Amino acid sequence: MYRAFDSASMSQDVLEDAVFDRETDDRLQILDTDGTVVAPALEPDLEAETLRAMYRDMRFSRRFDERMISLQRQGRVGTYASLAGQEGSQIGSTYALAEDDLLSFQYREHGAVAARGMPWEYLHYWMGHEEGNAALAEINVFPLNISIGGHLPHAVGWSWAAKLKGDERLCLVHFGDGSTSEGDFHEAMNFAGVFDTPTVFFCNNNQWAISIPREDQTASATIAQKAHAYGFDGIQVDGMDPLASYVVTNAARQRALEPRDGQLRPTLIEAVQYRYGAHTTADDPSVYRDDEEVERWRTKDPIDRFEAYLRNNGVLDAERIDAIETEVDEALAALIDRAEAGERDPLAMFDYTYDEPTPRLEEQRAALESLRDTHGDDELLDYE
Repeated sequence: MYRAFDSASMSQDVLEDAVFDRETDDRLQILDTDGTVVAPALEPDLEAETLRAMYRDMRFSRRFDERMISLQRQGRVGTYASLAGQEGSQIGSTYALAEDDLLSFQYREHGAVAARGMPWEYLHYWMGHEEGNAALAEINVFPLNISIGGHLPHAVGWSWAAKLKGDERLCLVHFGDGSTSEGDFHEAMNFAGVFDTPTVFFCNNNQWAISIPREDQTASATIAQKAHAYGFDGIQVDGMDPLASYVVTNAARQRALEPRDGQLRPTLIEAVQYRYGAHTTADDPSVYRDDEEVERWRTKDPIDRFEAYLRNNGVLDAERIDAIETEVDEALAALIDRAEAGERDPLAMFDYTYDEPTPRLEEQRAALESLRDTHGDDELLDYE
């Protein structure tokens, strides 16, 4: 489960200089693909308990992904967006935040929700019940947003309000590389720079925006460099390295809340990583990418490299890993059972379309009520 923010051992100024004093194509990495520390000066000073909790949440996220895809294939969950391969960036970045910092995510960052405790209602949302989104407010997470990039201006607006109120809080907003081609992205970045808002833009560059590869998305050498057009810093990080994701977000958080003279609060983080699975369960990635590409990226797996690091440092062993696997399976089974036992009201789909229902919407609602009265739910749900 999520632990409160831990500061790295170095001072704010030293940390910021080490993270930000680099070119945007100088990708920050702490762990090599085999779990070896390649940047000792940046290795965060985290308690063993926190490191194990991060590992647990990464394993939970991967297992959650597997179960949700299985449930979707069984017709028990709606269309679902897979996160496999992106656990390092999602868990690492969330652990660098304080519990009352706000998270805003697109639709693939289930790991960030897991690191905040993942309420059972989150699964209810993926089962088709919009009210499941509301429970996220209890863990300081904005409701997820399916429209590409549409949530970015809202995240900046919240950040600006926090600044005006004098709150010591920021908003970290997740989005994909495809969002950087949307006007909402540029409007949000421009507004954040002009009004100096405490916003951390976290771009999950997983190489594919559905079937559009990164090289066809933008002519920029990096996504991180786009921040310079708006007056603030961008940094590129190995998103499959949870420690690097943690450290970069840590530094961005410090800058957002306590900028030095001449520095703006916002930061754009480009987390370079890979989506192992399909864009969603409605997608077939085999038509636009080859298996060899996927396997090359699997050698950088965030869970494998983090596990190797923790084993090498005596934080994990086979017994602890077995215990974590058992706990993850039990916790996930309990979440699924609770979500599937939740109350279901098909008429609720009409409650969230407009503030005041239109005549056409009322007709549709009445038609569904008539069908249920005439045939009963059991017959309507009989697919044979």
